[in-house]
Amino acid sequence: MSTLAIVLIVLGVLLVIFLIGGVLGVRARARHQAPTFEGHVRAADEALEQARAQDRGWHRDTMEAAAHAAIAEARPDWTYDDLQLVLVDDRPGIEEDRAHFVAGGSDGQARVILARQGDRWLAERVD
Repeated sequence: MSTLAIVLIVLGVLLVIFLIGGVLGVRARARHQAPTFEGHVRAADEALEQARAQDRGWHRDTMEAAAHAAIAEARPDWTYDDLQLVLVDDRPGIEEDRAHFVAGGSDGQARVILARQGDRWLAERVD
């Protein structure tokens, strides 16, 4: 067996080991962070209800539509199963209002930050 074949086999085995370790690490992190994430979602929902009671521009359907559009524009081929509102930043006035959504799927997560401009919500950033 040639030296090149041995090196390629070793690199292939290492790649498989790192891949399996990465998958197991991501699953462990997700299990560890699940209670915290659910708490953030509940807090964001409560903050949205308070913001909506004080200001008519906080409509969840409008905000979710803006988040879906932002994801479709930033990652056109990416599919996700779930879209969660995780943070509501309702500041005095409307120009500094922000809403953070997290979309999750089998290919990972994306955070969408929406900024309010008048009665519209526009994507400020998609990570």
